[in-house]
Amino acid sequence: MTADVRLVRDLVGRIDDREPLVVVIGDCILDRWTIGEAERVSREAPAPVVRVTETIAVPGGAANTAVNARTLGARVRMAGIVGDDETGTVLLERLGAAGVDTSFMVRIPGATTTSKSRIVGGDRVVVRVDELAGTPTDGHTDQLAAAIARAVHGADAAVVCDYGLGVTPESVLPVLEAHRPDVVVVDAHDLRGWHDLRPDLVTPNASETAALLGRTLDQGTDRAATVVEVREQVLRATGAEAAVVTLDRDGTVLLERGEDQGFRTRATPASEQQASGAGDTFCAAASVALAVGASARDAVTFAQAAADVVVREAGTSTCDADALLRSVEAPAETVVDHDDLAAAVEQAHRDGRRVVFTNGCFDVVHRGHTSYLRQASELGDLLVVALNDDDSVRRLKGPERPINTAEDRAGVLAALACVDLVTVFATDTPIPLIERVRPDVYVKGGDYSPEMLRETEVVRGYGGEVVMVDYVPEHSTSAVVRRIRETSGGTSEGGAA
Repeated sequence: MTADVRLVRDLVGRIDDREPLVVVIGDCILDRWTIGEAERVSREAPAPVVRVTETIAVPGGAANTAVNARTLGARVRMAGIVGDDETGTVLLERLGAAGVDTSFMVRIPGATTTSKSRIVGGDRVVVRVDELAGTPTDGHTDQLAAAIARAVHGADAAVVCDYGLGVTPESVLPVLEAHRPDVVVVDAHDLRGWHDLRPDLVTPNASETAALLGRTLDQGTDRAATVVEVREQVLRATGAEAAVVTLDRDGTVLLERGEDQGFRTRATPASEQQASGAGDTFCAAASVALAVGASARDAVTFAQAAADVVVREAGTSTCDADALLRSVEAPAETVVDHDDLAAAVEQAHRDGRRVVFTNGCFDVVHRGHTSYLRQASELGDLLVVALNDDDSVRRLKGPERPINTAEDRAGVLAALACVDLVTVFATDTPIPLIERVRPDVYVKGGDYSPEMLRETEVVRGYGGEVVMVDYVPEHSTSAVVRRIRETSGGTSEGGAA
């Protein structure tokens, strides 16, 4: 599901007006990307030879979270530990150039700054080399605690990024308990150590959630449902008010206290194999949104939209407010012909997405339709609506229908947030189109039963699922058309429209 444009606009405006102060505390990394063409395999070893064309160094880890918070419009202070080596110097320079206040960073003489170096040959990472910092001494963690105490003074939000590289609960938690900002967000590989902080939000991914609970999570299409089932255990283990479990291409599930059902966001799929740091972007965006008073649900919707921007970019990328607005405001290419639809569905299946298909006339769209389509969209990741063309509507409904042309009907459906793709078909049934695209789920309203539908045999024949959703009979199109005609005193079709 695409992010709500109005919500994103509102939050971008609020962030711009308030310029919240966000303190990022955590493990800083320098991400290096060495990019080139893999032209041949080495004779010395079975490894590709990469001819280098470009080398890039950018902030990663907690430092990437800080830069993303800054590009989205927050004032940002970074508190962490780096060495006095060249890597540390470059990292601090990059942070400063991005507008992040680095005066609260602790620099350790003789220490190594963590870096992750990726070599990219053609369109894929062929090797990654990590150089990790050593464990800081008690004296260094005491310096960090003092720096954090200064940094959080007057802050609207604090974000803790603990990747097991030196920033520990023992050094940070007492300071934040004594000088707690209004909002505290924790992104940690192991959240158990941060339980007593009682964070407002934690952001584990699927593997971190599984480790937290000491169990595996369903890796199929029901991953989100599995996460909802363990809501109480996740919140109890983390001590958090809310937890958003990130599921990569499956979006996220927000778990909240007092809410039995999880709140889903849907990710925009991307095949970019070189993308990195979308989790940092998500965490930063959610934190900045919470810092200006957004609800947890609005914050994760905003964060999903920001993460969708960076997964389309190569390397460690950031999302600024302008890019976010362009992304959500871009007109969607929603109304497609059958060739484009088949290509889109094929790509969705390659990406492991669940395709839902429904069809109908949708003449004079009303609340019954929108309720039905919203339910249909929740059954998968991509909702396709196939629309009868004008001639087939006349054959089905009579010579006075449709009220609206196929072009107008398609435009209305395309504007609904729950609808991903719309196509128009000319046959009396969508069976030829279903046979071509083979959706995972075929949906109709509950005024039918599967046995009444000619499509059922086709869908079940290739292993698909037929689902009936709730029907709102008092909102039928015929009833709406009848009321329009009665209200207009029997005027012509054009007058009624």
